[in-house]
Amino acid sequence: MSIKSRIRTVPDHPKPGIQFRDITTLMQDPVGMRLTVEMLVKSCDGVRIDKVAGIEARGFIFGGALAHQIQAGFVPVRKPGKLPWKTLGQDYALEYGTDRIEIHSDAILEGENVLLIDDLIATGGTALASIDIIERVGGKIVGCTFVVDLPDLGGSRRIAERGYRLTTLCSFEGE
Repeated sequence: MSIKSRIRTVPDHPKPGIQFRDITTLMQDPVGMRLTVEMLVKSCDGVRIDKVAGIEARGFIFGGALAHQIQAGFVPVRKPGKLPWKTLGQDYALEYGTDRIEIHSDAILEGENVLLIDDLIATGGTALASIDIIERVGGKIVGCTFVVDLPDLGGSRRIAERGYRLTTLCSFEGE
């Protein structure tokens, strides 16, 4: 069985017309979780990574497992007010309004190679804001990795257009 086959689709959540991709079914399956982490590790072959930056919250799960396996540090990318130390933030646009993400100001050293990871790439707003803040503190993005791509929403295209190495393990196109 593939990773994609282990992801549940919940129709009309959180509102009518949305096909929600629920990765909890993938994570609770020991074979699926192991397969996912192994594929993430393999996608890093030949790339020096000092830090893995995981986007809240499911990026923490996959990012922590990946960082452990490749012996890199882990940096949480969080919503405002969640980190206990000095932070740097980055605002980004949503469909209606704005949001913000933060990292600790000392989480990434100048010149460190950073891999950004999250469970899913949709419009790319959070991922691009994360890239911007990581680069602002001096980190070098060596790749952006997502378990699921929703290519119809354009996020993976936006990241690729900015010239970043992009890895996705499965996609749901037009579904």
